[in-house]
Amino acid sequence: MSGVRSRRIESRPLGRLLAIILLLVSPAATLSAGDDVSAGRFATLIELNGPIGPAMSRYFERSLLDAGTGHSAVVILQMDTPGGLDTSMRDIIKAILASPVPVVTYVAPSGARAASAGTYILYASHFAAMAPATNLGAATPISIGGEPETPPATPAKPGDDKSGPGNDKKQKSPPEIPTGSASERKAVNDAVAYIRSLAQLRGRNADWAEAAVRGAASLSADDALQQHVIEIIAKDVPDLLQQLQGRKVKAADREILLETRGLAVQSIAPDWRTRVLLVLTHPTIAYGLLLIGIYGLLLEGYNPGAVLPGVVGALSLLLGLYGLQLLAVNYAGLALMALGIGLIVTEFFMPAFGSLGVGGLTAFVVGSIILFDNHASGMRVALPLIAGIAVAGGLVVIIIGWLAARARGRPPSTGVETMIGALVEAVNDCQDQCVVRYGGELWNARAAGPLRAGQQARIIKVVGLTLWVEPERN
Repeated sequence: MSGVRSRRIESRPLGRLLAIILLLVSPAATLSAGDDVSAGRFATLIELNGPIGPAMSRYFERSLLDAGTGHSAVVILQMDTPGGLDTSMRDIIKAILASPVPVVTYVAPSGARAASAGTYILYASHFAAMAPATNLGAATPISIGGEPETPPATPAKPGDDKSGPGNDKKQKSPPEIPTGSASERKAVNDAVAYIRSLAQLRGRNADWAEAAVRGAASLSADDALQQHVIEIIAKDVPDLLQQLQGRKVKAADREILLETRGLAVQSIAPDWRTRVLLVLTHPTIAYGLLLIGIYGLLLEGYNPGAVLPGVVGALSLLLGLYGLQLLAVNYAGLALMALGIGLIVTEFFMPAFGSLGVGGLTAFVVGSIILFDNHASGMRVALPLIAGIAVAGGLVVIIIGWLAARARGRPPSTGVETMIGALVEAVNDCQDQCVVRYGGELWNARAAGPLRAGQQARIIKVVGLTLWVEPERN
């Protein structure tokens, strides 16, 4: 037994050595992705799909920080967005400008777009690329008053662009036309200055960038390449990495020579917190949670002790308000929604034949439409949802009005009016002042004629606690 035991003890180091050798020569260890990632030779892919909001900007900033600490060679921001919030867009741009890792914004896949805020982000990136059949532009800021009524600027034609990248100082900016309100002109001029500064920093076409802001100009991928808005048209990420090979870029005050040919691509997925925030900050979800919360609390108020509507309503209301807090909400729209719900609830207790309900429904619908209307088109409540709630609310108002009108035509079922015409029974013989029995109760009565004990009479009037009766004629 001792011999066997000694052989086992001696074989352990040998077994460990064999395990290490097998691990090193195994297929998993020979994957280029594993070698590249461990050696810092990989490209980080961050996908930005949909409207740009607070959750999206936090996801990008965290992913970019992870890419920098992980020694990523390049960060590819694959984007398909209709726009988003100005504050979130500026947070992303600040992160790009401060990044020690080169950031390549890639508008993909085919059919994608980088509209509004996406155009600013593309201009801020170290390299700008697009897939075939994509577009960018329409970067005019959208406010509650609508787009400024500025004549659209004519984008520079390929043949007229004499400046090339980085030479936009030779071209004069289009003269500013003082149309629209002061706040609209202020917003447009601020956006123009911002995107021109980004264009000058990256050596891109600043005049077309201004046209995209003032006149909502847009470009296809081929036109964007021809007008020096982007540097690369790539069909996919490997093609993009192939075309980036050997290019020089300046990031964080140091010049970097890109070695991207054959790099492994490591995608960073949103964590659970980011996914929850993406759900809560979606305008339609926040809007729905707000409605569920309000009606849940109303049901709890109508049925005290039901508990479940109150718990669900309070939780939904808090989550909805949290989502609205992160979003840039038009508080006039929120106030109109609250007023509309209040008027509709008042219609339940004070039936006004639909006048309160119609007014409340109108206020609620208008408030819902303008709730997110002071920002980019991607951040707003879906119109079919608003239409469905409006139709449902209208049906409720109609039903309330119909029930009120029907109840008004019915005979009274409670109160003094129900006593008129009812029969009573005389308790004793009397001439004028009598005591009668009505519904098991004794009442003082004034009779229009003599009554005998047990004789029935009919109530013709009620004055205070006295019944006026007349003998029932057989």
